[in-house]
Amino acid sequence: MPKSKTAAPKKILGGENSKAEEVIQEVRKLSDPKAVEILSRFFKTGKGQYGEGDLFLGIKVPPLRKISKLYKGLPLSELQKIVKSKYHEERLLGFFILCEKFQKTPEEGRKELHLFYLKNLKYVNNWDIVDLSSRELIGDYLIDKERDILYKLLKSNNLWERRVAIISTYAFIRKGDFKDTLKISEKLLTDKEDLIHKAVGWMLREVGNRSLKPETDFLDKHAHKMPRTMLRYAIEKFPAKLKSKYMKAGKE
Repeated sequence: MPKSKTAAPKKILGGENSKAEEVIQEVRKLSDPKAVEILSRFFKTGKGQYGEGDLFLGIKVPPLRKISKLYKGLPLSELQKIVKSKYHEERLLGFFILCEKFQKTPEEGRKELHLFYLKNLKYVNNWDIVDLSSRELIGDYLIDKERDILYKLLKSNNLWERRVAIISTYAFIRKGDFKDTLKISEKLLTDKEDLIHKAVGWMLREVGNRSLKPETDFLDKHAHKMPRTMLRYAIEKFPAKLKSKYMKAGKE
């Protein structure tokens, strides 16, 4: 009786045998040339601007989120090829995939993903990539660990690394732990970058959303020297009377 042939194992989309090229092929199908110019302006890619030279495919976030869920099994060796792409959306997708992997990985396996993120921070080079990846891949990882890396990033000459330092603390804020947010915010009061002012103000507002007193204590001490944008972001949801108090206290 002839031996039955063993069927070749079916390849699973997004599994361990997937390749970066497959992912990139899926992404580029969604490219919208009409949106490229809009996104390039929005993310300030002109000469001397914070996103100078960045290249876009014209893809919105929701489709990238969808693809990231399909390819969460992609090996790190293949993911490396995506996070260093010259295209903004492909880098963002790469870090979305890393976040998906992080969420599905038990605690004992998360260190490798955290270190991969730190190794590739130079590709986390615009505010949306920072904001949509650092809370999980740094903040969530550090919930029960030493947080020295945040203070190292805080001293960086790189705008995005400083933004990572403050945005990562959102993970702690969500747990009711405000000390690092307030400490880092204090150290960033004299930062020259508007994108840092916005990030600090946002995180202070998130503190206040959960417990108003720690934020108002911070403002009572520092409002007079806070950059105007930082202060406006921090008090955005305050009642009118309280908002007026701090706007008057703030520097002109």
